[in-house]
Amino acid sequence: MSESTKPQLSFTTDSTWFHGRLRVDQIRTDTLVQLVAGWGDDDTRDDVIATLDKLAAVVNSPRREGELDAAIEEVEGVAAMDTAQVEVDVRDGRRLGRELAVVVGRLGRFNPVRRAS
Repeated sequence: MSESTKPQLSFTTDSTWFHGRLRVDQIRTDTLVQLVAGWGDDDTRDDVIATLDKLAAVVNSPRREGELDAAIEEVEGVAAMDTAQVEVDVRDGRRLGRELAVVVGRLGRFNPVRRAS
């Protein structure tokens, strides 16, 4: 459960406090919209489908190092997808900073040696 006032853009820890989590729902939304826009373009549909098929084959089989990243980049290129990023205003930046400070404090709680670095 998120303690954030804006869970769709937030830092939290898992229930064990061993891992931090960054949630950015807007990136997933933008990714799917851009992918579907490329798919919906008659000029690129076949290329998008072909690269998605190649990505599926990579995901569902043993792969060499870097092969997954290359397949993802190919889909992004063919579908003309933008960089996965979101703009953060001052209010959200300050809130995220506070949330991250809490997460870092929790993560270092059981490992004081790591907390010092």
